[in-house]
Amino acid sequence: MASEWPNCGNRHSDKVLDTVQSGNAAALSAVAASWCRSALRHGLDPSAGRQGERLGKAEFGMLREANGELLAAATPVLDGLFGSVGRTGACVILSDIDGIVLEARSSAAEAGLFDAIGLAPAAQWSEAAEGTNGIGTCLVEQRPVTILRGEHFASRNIGVSCMDAPIFDPDGCLVAALDVSSARPEHGEAMAAMIAALVQDAARAIERDYFCRRFAEARIVLAGESRTGGPSLLAVDRDDLVIGATRMARRHLGLGTEARLTSRPLAEVLGTGPASRFEDGERTVLRQALARSNGNVAAAARLLGIGRATMYRRMERAGMAGGVH
Repeated sequence: MASEWPNCGNRHSDKVLDTVQSGNAAALSAVAASWCRSALRHGLDPSAGRQGERLGKAEFGMLREANGELLAAATPVLDGLFGSVGRTGACVILSDIDGIVLEARSSAAEAGLFDAIGLAPAAQWSEAAEGTNGIGTCLVEQRPVTILRGEHFASRNIGVSCMDAPIFDPDGCLVAALDVSSARPEHGEAMAAMIAALVQDAARAIERDYFCRRFAEARIVLAGESRTGGPSLLAVDRDDLVIGATRMARRHLGLGTEARLTSRPLAEVLGTGPASRFEDGERTVLRQALARSNGNVAAAARLLGIGRATMYRRMERAGMAGGVH
């Protein structure tokens, strides 16, 4: 396959440059717009060879450490995704926000090929470095993208097809790209579409697990789900205040884009009622104590650390004079 690339590469470079030089190229398609960014903004040459620069061991180790929370959430999902696509000759890649490969999964038979291509740990796949490609373009556009072989900017990359999805952290900020790449010519558009769906599902799973890890001590509430954008999750503390929200929850519920949320009552966020009154909170505490005590008022009073007479007075004040409600 590699021996066929030089002639194909020359034709590809000419096509890219012709597209870039046309007056309305960026309006033709998202790929053409990315080609224009690659050539005009980043000054890249589609016919140039690969520089092959990778981070040094120490620098790469520091980068992985800085992304430790992300990697902890992502590793099981990466393993599962590779279990689904690895036998087809594809590799699985997780990059950071700058397009540097943090994790890679490939079979022993394909590892050498992907390493030569540059789909390996510590390699750089930003759009500024490689031009139009799955990882870099996904990060720039912050949406799922599929870049098939000839849609790459650089001729050196036209032997690969890439299916990517962005990953957002628990604060709704872009932090990574999840990629599945294949160098097998039999992987056409139909196969790419199927793999792209798996990649998007895996990216949403990483976001979900990342969020749940970040708010491990909180109650997680599902506030809706988008077929393409994943679940809208809220983290709620013991006082029923929302202290965290996924990107989709922020968008659906109008919670803003600030990394740190201003705590608000769950009922208010969901629009299910006004903020709770103090009396409502006391009633909830009393009812929960009675429920845990199977309706025994004396036992419930002991749970709350108050006397039985005080318990009855508070029940009456909360409209619970008749007993368990």
